[in-house]
Amino acid sequence: MAFIDGIADFRSDTVTRPTPEMRRAMAEAEVGDDVYGEDPTVNALEEESAAAVGKPAAVFVPTGSMGNQLAIGTLTRPGDEVLCVEAAHVRNYEVAAAAAVSGVQFRTLPGPGGQMTATEVGTAIDQSHHHMPRITMLVWENTHNVSGGTVVPYEMMVASTAVARLGGLSVHIDGARIFNAVAATGISAEDFAAVADTIQFCFSKGLGAPVGSILCGSKEVIDEARYMRKRLGGGMRQVGVVAAPARVALRDRDRVAEDHKVARRLADGIGDRYPEAVDLARVETNMVVVDARAFPFPVAELVDRLNKQGVIIGTLGPHLIRLVTHRDVNESDVERLLAVIDEMRR
Repeated sequence: MAFIDGIADFRSDTVTRPTPEMRRAMAEAEVGDDVYGEDPTVNALEEESAAAVGKPAAVFVPTGSMGNQLAIGTLTRPGDEVLCVEAAHVRNYEVAAAAAVSGVQFRTLPGPGGQMTATEVGTAIDQSHHHMPRITMLVWENTHNVSGGTVVPYEMMVASTAVARLGGLSVHIDGARIFNAVAATGISAEDFAAVADTIQFCFSKGLGAPVGSILCGSKEVIDEARYMRKRLGGGMRQVGVVAAPARVALRDRDRVAEDHKVARRLADGIGDRYPEAVDLARVETNMVVVDARAFPFPVAELVDRLNKQGVIIGTLGPHLIRLVTHRDVNESDVERLLAVIDEMRR
């Protein structure tokens, strides 16, 4: 449902606010110094998170970007190249951290929907010879944010990763919303994660916690990542008060399926009114991308009218709207949004 102030915010699943249970967990959290490995709540969260994706170890980090960068820094060397899609979050939305922190650059593939075929991966590796930088890592992003929360097919990940392994590459998954991929496909998080050496996922997106992400992998890799976390200023002290709501969010991770239902209702509602506005086949998880050129009114006017009704939406440019569902919006909020569109049709 909408926030207590009546605002329904569809900009992102990062806007969620902690539930009463999360707030109680924060207030009651048992804490210690996490840099010394003595915060019991963080330790429990790391154990539970690693188990959720079938990895031996995990390290709690403030953000998904830090988790991704720890994976890159741990599994590459300066001068290496990392293979990813052009619209990868790790390449475009982490303020060039891979170059600035780890001294690596990206080799990109077109990657519609976050996809990289085995043939494309093999060709890229073949082109990496003594005149060019070494490609030493492959990064997947699942679900793929810029494509509208689409799921990279598991079978493709397996096939392309097999080629990457033959080329000696390590593999990382930016799984910020991996549990949305799980809910959409029925494929377990363990199966997705088994493709890779490391996987990062966020507590502060679809899972609905206020802060935090986690990097999971082997004990050796995570020990090194923990060391690098301290170097980057990510060593935290009595952080059990933040880990506690993340534990609640992780426990309730299956609820993201409800967000998918709300997103489908939203997509169907807009599509019924303006069929050219939404590609329903691309609405796979909790995101709906709308081509506002199908509307007979300007995007800015729609944004303004919705704001006045307590509904907030986000744009991806002059013609694209991204609507994201999460635990703090429901179908009644969808009806509020659709009602404004109906008013503007008259």
